[in-house]
Amino acid sequence: MLFFFSDSKKWLMKVSRKQQFHTHVGIIDHKKVIGKEYGSAIKTNKGKIIYLLEPTVYDYVMKSQRSTQIVYPKDLGYIAARTGLQSGQKIVEIGTGSGSLTTFLASLVKPRGHVYTYDVDENFMAIARKNIERAGVSKYVTMEKLDIKNSKKVPQADADMVVVDLGDPWTVVPQARKMLKGSGYIVAICPTMNQLEKLASSLWENDFFDLEFTEQIVRTIEAREGKTRHSFRGIGHTTYVAFARKVTTPKDLRRTVTEQVPEPAEDESEEDEGLSSEKK
Repeated sequence: MLFFFSDSKKWLMKVSRKQQFHTHVGIIDHKKVIGKEYGSAIKTNKGKIIYLLEPTVYDYVMKSQRSTQIVYPKDLGYIAARTGLQSGQKIVEIGTGSGSLTTFLASLVKPRGHVYTYDVDENFMAIARKNIERAGVSKYVTMEKLDIKNSKKVPQADADMVVVDLGDPWTVVPQARKMLKGSGYIVAICPTMNQLEKLASSLWENDFFDLEFTEQIVRTIEAREGKTRHSFRGIGHTTYVAFARKVTTPKDLRRTVTEQVPEPAEDESEEDEGLSSEKK
């Protein structure tokens, strides 16, 4: 249950008849919650109104216990849209971390798909396992302790997508390629530009195409009659996200492919220029 007082004051917890939750806006008595529908309102002992909301994957991600930096919803949404993430897909995740990204991936590929996630830190994995179970998607996730960088054999094959959340993602690009099906996506989380540069070089060297590197910025608006303005709070840089697809280019054509990749346009893309010309 998500107990919602305001955007900055909300609590995600399992309802128990004998429990009372003490907050600065008063006591939330769980007995008052039992039997009520989602969307209902209850009053604390201080007269404050609390709404009972059904948790979404956004709530589970933002309220997850954190042992590492999480991937924020603003980045998760674009990952899903850019890759066409959907039910039935097979996803490999290298670097489980706190399990927030794992939870999101599983919520979209279920009930016919599956996420296979690998990490080397047992402490991180224990926290991730709790977060995944809390979100109710554990049956769609297989977690294993494995150092894929140094593994002689890759653990999966024919994956639709490999997601890499490591400090040195370029080191596992060859392994990711082996696990992907043709045209499958590799997605990498890169907090810094230096990581992005090294990764880009590795992607080219390992025959990936359709490369894109992005940064998502969200700015909220305080919308109130006569007082609408930009919020003083905002989510700026959290990470860069890299996308690329597995292709197979004959060796005699590799140089041709490299030469035909255009330099980034200074003002607008060729597609934008074409649309502008049509309008004229």
